[in-house]
Amino acid sequence: MAEVCRVRSSGTMIVLTLVVAVLSVAGCNGAKQPHIVFIVADDLGWNDVGWHNPAMITPTLNRMASEGVILNSSYVQYLCSPSRTSFMTGYFPYRTGLQHEVIAAGQPRYLPAHFTTLPEMLGKQGYRTHIVGKWHLGMCNWKYTPTERGFESFFGYYSGMEFYYNHTRLDGYDFRANKSVALDPTRTYADYLFVDHALDIIEKHNPEEPLFLYLPFHLVHVPHEVPARFENMYSSIQDDYRRIYCGMVSMLDEAVKNVTDALEKAGLTDNMFLIFTTDNGGPTFNGANNLPLRGAKATYWEGGTRGAGFVHSKNLLQKTGYTNNGMMHAADWFPTLLHLAGSKPDSDIDGVNQWDMLSTGVDSPRTTFVYNIDNITRAAAIRHGDYKLMVGSPGGWNGWYPLPKLHAQLKEQLAHDAEDVDRQWKPQLYNIKEDPEERHDLSSQMPEMMKFLQGELEKYRQKEVPPQNAPYDPAGDPTHFGGVWTPGWC
Repeated sequence: MAEVCRVRSSGTMIVLTLVVAVLSVAGCNGAKQPHIVFIVADDLGWNDVGWHNPAMITPTLNRMASEGVILNSSYVQYLCSPSRTSFMTGYFPYRTGLQHEVIAAGQPRYLPAHFTTLPEMLGKQGYRTHIVGKWHLGMCNWKYTPTERGFESFFGYYSGMEFYYNHTRLDGYDFRANKSVALDPTRTYADYLFVDHALDIIEKHNPEEPLFLYLPFHLVHVPHEVPARFENMYSSIQDDYRRIYCGMVSMLDEAVKNVTDALEKAGLTDNMFLIFTTDNGGPTFNGANNLPLRGAKATYWEGGTRGAGFVHSKNLLQKTGYTNNGMMHAADWFPTLLHLAGSKPDSDIDGVNQWDMLSTGVDSPRTTFVYNIDNITRAAAIRHGDYKLMVGSPGGWNGWYPLPKLHAQLKEQLAHDAEDVDRQWKPQLYNIKEDPEERHDLSSQMPEMMKFLQGELEKYRQKEVPPQNAPYDPAGDPTHFGGVWTPGWC
């Protein structure tokens, strides 16, 4: 088995998927390079944050959102691995081979090594680069793991999910400190450990060096596990899934507070840019909620792809305290953060630099983006201006799901909608500005717009990379590695 180290535990709380970027515009007015903290919440629904739903107890996130800029049209991918691909490379996932579903445990799938990652680029600019939390971009070979992709340290897990207390996925243990197995004999909740480790990085960091701290937390992904004090904050909710899920959101909020308090104490927030984002829409089938948007995680509807998020900075944003409606995509963080670090992409990526929009409120430079192109499912979606075209199945959960009183009340509708993934869907057209809930299909009323968008989609298809779809490989089974998910078998 691989080298082993032990992890430290404490009562410090953990954060959800949020991008906190501590930055100042390098080379502009002689300013120092900013620290960048990128926090990503896992599976956070549109209606699961306090600035959209006052019933959610998220005081820290609410405060930071109100002090910064709330992003009302910031798009992510429909699932975990595809979004993380865009964050790390600046490409739409269909150009990397990771557009189809997610990397499941034991699959020899990965972000190909020839793609230059965000931490690699920032490292060249002198940044100290750390990741704490979820990777989910491949681990069948060491060259696909975080410390081989530009991060100087890694503390977290490789796969898409695991149990919070025992750190296992299926039949294997999945918890690492760099390349060593990180044993946790106290069986401490994973996100407590993540926050604790993040605080250690912050406390030891030399403030004269620029910091890139990527915090892709496990919260609020299943399994439904949370310390009782958070679940009890929502004792009036009858539905078990929803009550526990909401408790996990509040735990995330406390985690963000603890991390940002530490950044403040260390003197890093004076020159910091904070991004908070989810990685995909909320899984309504697991207690999340996306109202008033349609759909859920794993769909191309707005409820699966429009991400709750905001940016925050004490010194870098010229206009704050408002909601920005400019179009933005997950791939845009790559060139935007490079710009703040005094660099730019070295390849023809899909992301565009959004700094002017974020910092001053001017119009977004983006007019078009691709939700996805997947030739396995024969489904695709594109938006240009206000109009969105979907071709093929948008996914398995296609309705507008109310807040559940009891999960059983949603179960029948969810089961029925899940069958829709195999249904024959005709192309659909929506005006997202006027109809963000996607209730009025305009395909029969606007044939010229349909023709235009279908033509645009075909142009993008020309750059599609065949999707990776390798099945489970027994060579990677943890039984071959002392019960631990371990690289080195592909």
